[in-house]
Amino acid sequence: MNRIVKLGLCHTLLMGSLVMPVLPFTSSVAQAATSGGVSIMLDGYALPFPVQPVAIKGTTMVPFRAISEALGINVHWNQASKTITATKKEATTTKKVVLTMGSTQATVDGKTVSLALAPQTISNNTMIPLSFFSQQFGAGVQWNQATKTVSITSPQEDLYTMGFYALSSYDERAMIPDFDTMAFGWSRIDLNGKFTIADTGKEYRWPQSAGADTPESIIQNTATQGTSPYLMVYAVDGHGELTKNLEDLTLQQQTIKGIVDTATQKGFKGIVLDFEGLGLTGDKLQAQKDYNAFIKNIATQAHQKNLKLTVVLHPLNSSYQGYDYRTLGTLADDIIIMAYAYDNEKSPEPLVKVDEAITLALKQINKNKLILGISLGSENADSVNSKIGLAKRYDLKGISIWRLGIVGQAAWNTMHESIEFK
Repeated sequence: MNRIVKLGLCHTLLMGSLVMPVLPFTSSVAQAATSGGVSIMLDGYALPFPVQPVAIKGTTMVPFRAISEALGINVHWNQASKTITATKKEATTTKKVVLTMGSTQATVDGKTVSLALAPQTISNNTMIPLSFFSQQFGAGVQWNQATKTVSITSPQEDLYTMGFYALSSYDERAMIPDFDTMAFGWSRIDLNGKFTIADTGKEYRWPQSAGADTPESIIQNTATQGTSPYLMVYAVDGHGELTKNLEDLTLQQQTIKGIVDTATQKGFKGIVLDFEGLGLTGDKLQAQKDYNAFIKNIATQAHQKNLKLTVVLHPLNSSYQGYDYRTLGTLADDIIIMAYAYDNEKSPEPLVKVDEAITLALKQINKNKLILGISLGSENADSVNSKIGLAKRYDLKGISIWRLGIVGQAAWNTMHESIEFK
């Protein structure tokens, strides 16, 4: 049976409060740590750490920097004073903890407190009590004796969020105000390579009014509620229609003008381009070059109209290699990594694949521009926070959710445990 310790955010690290509430927990972990083989999971996914946890006087000591940085805690080492300063931005303040090597005295937001064990160096790594993270930074801690696993749940965090709204999203429209941005998937590139919002029988088209609720009123209400409405344009190169548009400069200019004019006239604040399927076959480098030129042109015209531009991209560990991440990251305001549909999009995406997609993207694009795309077609209430946890672990700008209409109340409630929605 698992024994769970959930410790709230505290402002003191008194001798008794550090150890006594977690004695059953630390003694179990101590035995496992002594024999080796302890693993650490953060938000349901393995966290690499440089040295094994160790038990000292009944308290489990863990590597400080590895866990801190994964929780978004900034760590600064002062060689002269032998002190470690850990800071974490919270909703309205910044929490600051200062630890001194070899000392049981620490300061938390300027107040002196006592530690049960002093920070110490083991195998060139600073080790501190595991309970520090729950008591000072609000992380949840869970111990599984059978698997010798420490599970850490990151605290709720303020992240940028973008939602997607499709034709069948109406029933979950009450979720719109919680998001920073809402992308309305009401336009596409048709089979002739032309931009359209017409009712062509396809999914991505301008919707009809539902009584008093018109598309225009939904856009206006979204903006009034403090959520920025974006126009999403969908395209897929299934029949070469996207390639046709990229290679025909006249058609391309017509497309860009149509997108920018529609976004401006309909009251949108930005544009999301979801152009899929490039680089599966054919000249991948030419596809990258053509798409770079398209994005450069539309970014220029969009920015002239004070419109933001977000570009959705297949992950770099997918089969679609027609996207130059590095260049696109310099042209667009944001990049969404569409880290899903690795298999059939009917079950949770493999965390190792999502992790790889993020790490590959970070080699080419600044983290402040990267948004992790999460599909609720794949994820559920049990899995969605593990994906959100990866966005938090790598300190990405935020997440996007595909899509309203398939979120469900259970997953929605779970997401609010991990994210401070606006």
